[in-house]
Amino acid sequence: MRSPYAAGLTPERSAKSKAIRHCLAGCVVAILTHSPALAQSPPERLDLALPTDNDALFRGNGPEFYQYIQRDYQGVQSTPWEGGQYGFVRDPIDTPAGTVYTRFHEGIDIRPLQRDEKGEPIDPVRAIAAGAVVHTNLVAGHSNYGRYVVVEHQWGGCKYYSLYGHLNTIQVHIGQRVQQREQLGVMGHTGTGLDRVRAHLHLELNLMLSTHFESWHDSLFKNDPNQNGLYNGINLMGIDIARLYLALRDRPTLTIPQFLSEEETLYRVLLPNSPHFDLLSSYPWMLSQKNAGTPVSWEVSFNRAGVPLKIAPGGKEARGPQLSYLKPSEVETSSLTRGQISGRGPTAHLTEKGKNFARLLIYPD
Repeated sequence: MRSPYAAGLTPERSAKSKAIRHCLAGCVVAILTHSPALAQSPPERLDLALPTDNDALFRGNGPEFYQYIQRDYQGVQSTPWEGGQYGFVRDPIDTPAGTVYTRFHEGIDIRPLQRDEKGEPIDPVRAIAAGAVVHTNLVAGHSNYGRYVVVEHQWGGCKYYSLYGHLNTIQVHIGQRVQQREQLGVMGHTGTGLDRVRAHLHLELNLMLSTHFESWHDSLFKNDPNQNGLYNGINLMGIDIARLYLALRDRPTLTIPQFLSEEETLYRVLLPNSPHFDLLSSYPWMLSQKNAGTPVSWEVSFNRAGVPLKIAPGGKEARGPQLSYLKPSEVETSSLTRGQISGRGPTAHLTEKGKNFARLLIYPD
């Protein structure tokens, strides 16, 4: 190895040179650490684990993964496992265009693998990803979900919420940090319409619609107290988590914005510009185009499930929520949108239910 003294450096100069190099290196580290432009850490990877030991989803075995529902359709009794999937999978009706399922299921229902001698499910329920427990509903009668837990996750600087419903017991508390696959509780059959035989875990992954939800709810549902604050299921809009699991298996770097960008827009709603438009501030990736100046309105694109997909500056003023686009269909639109839109073609419009839902996005304006 070449001696530093061969380059004309005395021991003192060599030591001084090393000190300068260490100082420069430290300055570079400091600059990288404190510069907003350079210090951005890579976004946290969207790594999801299944919440129970039931992994039949990845083997393509729907009957073993999803808990069935009980159906009475035109006098025929059945127990289709498809009713445990996400989406419009319940309450079929006949239409000129064929059978249409009109009832939306916002999550997935996962069957138990373990039961005790009394037939009670004993499957541990675990967090699908690291996060913070933000809500625990300990009173089964306070929600159709029964006892449930909500965990807040942050990916790409935005907050998302996993919900675990129908639990028998809850083992975490609000404010607790949990790691992926840390136990939250035990599977049960608390909530509406369940018995021991059909016990399951109801799992959702959600966007939050508004931080003003509680006052919106109080103004509309005066005789129906909100026992769950911001974490009421109406304020949490579930995405297709089963399809997301399968997509992540094939594309591990997939993000939620990328996943939702592949969804089809069924309708768009024009909203007045409002300082309370939380969706835009909570999920800025939805903004599809920037506008020079303050827009007079916002146009929000939704898929059939009612999940917001995109936000764009509106081209005209809106005094209240207005339907601005609807994909043509042979089916009466109210059957496709949980009653939020009625009519077809030029007669299509937001129902009162649809207007109230849209108002939530800009409430209290």
